[in-house]
Amino acid sequence: MASLGGSGFVVRSQVVDGSSIGVDNGICTLNEYVGKGGIDVGDDLVVLLDHIQYACKRIAALVASPFNSSLGKQTSLAGNNGSGRDAPKPLDIISNEIILSSLRNSGKVAVMASEEDDAPIWLTDGGPFVVVTDPLDGSRNIDASIPTGTIFGIYNRLVELDDLPKEEKALLNSLQTGARLVAAGYVLYSSATILCASFGSGTHAFTLDHSTGDFILTHPSIKIPSRGQIYSVNDARYFDWPEGLRRYIDTVRQGKGRYPKKYSARYICSLVADLHRTLMYGGVAMNPRDHLRIVYEGNPLSFLVEQAGGRGSDGKNRILSIQPVELHQRLPLFLGSLEDMEELESYGDVQQKVNPGYEV
Repeated sequence: MASLGGSGFVVRSQVVDGSSIGVDNGICTLNEYVGKGGIDVGDDLVVLLDHIQYACKRIAALVASPFNSSLGKQTSLAGNNGSGRDAPKPLDIISNEIILSSLRNSGKVAVMASEEDDAPIWLTDGGPFVVVTDPLDGSRNIDASIPTGTIFGIYNRLVELDDLPKEEKALLNSLQTGARLVAAGYVLYSSATILCASFGSGTHAFTLDHSTGDFILTHPSIKIPSRGQIYSVNDARYFDWPEGLRRYIDTVRQGKGRYPKKYSARYICSLVADLHRTLMYGGVAMNPRDHLRIVYEGNPLSFLVEQAGGRGSDGKNRILSIQPVELHQRLPLFLGSLEDMEELESYGDVQQKVNPGYEV
């Protein structure tokens, strides 16, 4: 048995300590964990989370479908803010519509801001929450059966903005700093479907039981190792990197850094998958150029990493302290173990400024 945080909520699970089965062979679902018998996040948030997990189960089925390859070959005609390799694919659009429908049906969301939409969407005047999302991260990898994911962040609606015009208050609600997040999470679609979330008191992972449709608590109170032995980055871009980042990578992979062992490279090019491995094993996952979006990716994932004892940074500043000024604002993103992040940032010049417009 494992006791979670200071709530007094006890979970009996087959995998809480990775070894023994609980006395009553019990399990804890996500709904039970966040409900009144668990940490009790409040009725409104419980309803919202139920709708989010339902949407993600639909997306999990979609990406695993034998028919999604034909969708992936279609050209989207929908308006979008991306171009070239970042242009939304049909699966992105469908995933976006699934999440939008679920959030609207929950009745708990005032605003949804999505990476796939040019502007945030006002849903419900009385909705207490604001949801930001990347509906299907890594979708360009689906044809190769590489893991993908959904990322989401939840804020309280800023009631002081209620008298503003809808477009203005929708935008300002979506541009809150990550430090104001109420909850955040990702869903990894891989050999297992895993929902990893934080409600402000630790980071916890729940694995989908396809026989019951429940997300089961399998990784309570995740603690990222203070130092790992893995770095995750596309080092084919090595010669576009600044001197500081090249020196850091050269140093750790030779075992000449503060940790006297040689680091290994592991890079999937699917942000959720690379981060999930980093949470489990430690190290650093990074994209050093202005590529990832602070609202949909940087803030929710940094919130999860910090709640697990790690750090999220743009190479200089804490992500959660940065005030977004544009909805689709991009920045470098470094996520990982606290000691690894401190060592990385000590090299100073780690943000890539050269951006030749990669095709792959």
